[in-house]
Amino acid sequence: MKNVLVVSYSQSGQLSDVVAALARPLATENVRVHHEVLRPEPAFPFPWPFFAFLDAFPESVCLDPRPNKPLGVPDAADFDLVILAWTVWYLSPSQPMTAFLQSSQARRLLAGKPVVSLVACRNMWLSALDTFRALVAETGGRLVDHAALTDESPPLLTFVTTPRWMLTGRRDRFLGMPPAGLTPQQTAGAERFGKALATALARDAEKSGQPMLGGLRAVSVVPYLLMSERAGQRSFRVWSKLIRVCGHAGQRRRIPALALFALYLVAIIVTVVPLLFVLQRLAAKLFACRLAEAVRRYEQPSGADGSRMNP
Repeated sequence: MKNVLVVSYSQSGQLSDVVAALARPLATENVRVHHEVLRPEPAFPFPWPFFAFLDAFPESVCLDPRPNKPLGVPDAADFDLVILAWTVWYLSPSQPMTAFLQSSQARRLLAGKPVVSLVACRNMWLSALDTFRALVAETGGRLVDHAALTDESPPLLTFVTTPRWMLTGRRDRFLGMPPAGLTPQQTAGAERFGKALATALARDAEKSGQPMLGGLRAVSVVPYLLMSERAGQRSFRVWSKLIRVCGHAGQRRRIPALALFALYLVAIIVTVVPLLFVLQRLAAKLFACRLAEAVRRYEQPSGADGSRMNP
């Protein structure tokens, strides 16, 4: 009997559906799945009030999250594989997952264990993965697989549909734009990862340190988004430090700084981002070799090919 620990945090419920799709074929007579949902203290709201949504920004970027309640895992529990299902907040891992990875429980549960990363987000997860890798390494865990499911809508449209979903709870069609988030087919498709992991566990492949999700189109890296992320990450670091100077999380005196940050985001999205997409596509041709190397790095360890996918 193999024991698998799944640790997740889903604010909107989307990631919970993905985890459920993965877990169905994984939980077999030979695999016991123990699922722990992270519980921030106090809980984050959903839908988000506008300023609460912005107020989560500085601490997310600075990796200074609010704490979680302890997991309900016995101290003596031992797992053959750990699956961490997470989302992206402001180009960083969500605060609940960051808090877990910084905890003593994570160091105890992940030390020396193979770890599978599963992320569902709008589209920008590359910078967050760099942070996530480092946090997992600090616990002593070994990241052996990474799968990313992202919104298939055009990036410019998701700048409207995703905030609308986060702030109102509505993800339906809006002004002719497609629904926000993953499609039902993408969510159901996470089942392939559960099947592959169950097969791998049956032959002790988790002990090899090699990827178990290869050939399943686990990730798809968009080169020009990498440049957007790096530019956004630099500006986010500056803004997060400025806002934290104005006060701690939850303090009303941060509201003017948060309002300025919101105006900055809107201005950038309306004026700079469309132009940046054009320039990035041009730059992608000029720096093709460098970007190709970056794509290869972010496709690891599980890869982008679909050779094991059903036709």
